[in-house]
Amino acid sequence: MMIFRALVVAAALAVALPAAADEVSVKMLNSGPGGMMVFDPALVRLKPGDSIKFVPTDKGHNVETIKGMAPEGADYVKSAVGQETVVKFDKEGVYGFKCSPHYMMGMVALVVVGDKRDNLEAAKSVQHNKLTQKRMEPLLAQVQ
Repeated sequence: MMIFRALVVAAALAVALPAAADEVSVKMLNSGPGGMMVFDPALVRLKPGDSIKFVPTDKGHNVETIKGMAPEGADYVKSAVGQETVVKFDKEGVYGFKCSPHYMMGMVALVVVGDKRDNLEAAKSVQHNKLTQKRMEPLLAQVQ
């Protein structure tokens, strides 16, 4: 009978505890699946509370929020060049990121958190140079 009670208590605790948040690793590369100067993966989908570890696998990269491409009230992110950075995402919405030194070369990533897309149209309206726009448009097109 004691074993049964212990199992019932353990099961109740397991249900009551929140699910552990996930951490996704995104590499910042000089050359990768999407070409030269890329985030890999370039599109990440998360649940609120999840994190991304941005890893500058090759030297000279950082991660920075693209102005106009984050939900209202979200923290602005800007890491030092060459610094591994973990970003936790609590606000639902669409986030655009760039590598500051290589933004003009199209080094961008898109993060979609949760189910709300309140800032999607604002994110789509942000102007980029031609190469960056060519990389960002297909990412935004995958967001419903």
